[in-house]
Amino acid sequence: MTSPRPERPRVPIITVGLRPHPTSPDAAEPGSGPVGRLLATMFAPPEGGAVFEFRLEDCRLGKLAIPAAQPSEPTDGLWQHTCFEVFLGVPGEPQYREYNFSPSGQWAVYAFNAWRERSEDFAPAAAPEIHCTQDEGTLVLEAHVPAELLPTVPAGSDLQVNLAAVIERKDGQLEYWTLRHVAAQPDFHARETFVLTLATAARKAD
Repeated sequence: MTSPRPERPRVPIITVGLRPHPTSPDAAEPGSGPVGRLLATMFAPPEGGAVFEFRLEDCRLGKLAIPAAQPSEPTDGLWQHTCFEVFLGVPGEPQYREYNFSPSGQWAVYAFNAWRERSEDFAPAAAPEIHCTQDEGTLVLEAHVPAELLPTVPAGSDLQVNLAAVIERKDGQLEYWTLRHVAAQPDFHARETFVLTLATAARKAD
């Protein structure tokens, strides 16, 4: 039994529908595969940080490979299986961060100096809080990212965002979902895919 999620704050909330890359199985026939639809939601709560929610709806979950629950700890290679991803960049700067959230509760945060140029000396300053629930045909993952994990910008500044997911089928095939695909092969790192805007929590008045 899971406890009810707290009521969302009165802040701007963005929800979008993601779509599979053309090379993904059944991409040419939407709705014919095990995934009915994939929705992604984000907002910045008043206390700081950011919240990201991914919802698989109208799905045949029995045909998907969903990672089993594990201790919530940083883990590499999550993107090789079912995994929800967030990319955050500062407008006008090449640096960005990648966040991986697995239904297992495991997570990863990476910093990049430029396109796929990973910063090897980056170490996350905090840990996200991940909640994942399943019901018949529906899987919901919600990740609370503390302010310490966001790119450094003044409070109230905008972040450029890409929301994406890798969905693994029981047969081993992978589907790559995001809002905008710009390359012949899936590339969630392409800056042209950072098409959403998230304003960090506004600075409180003195």
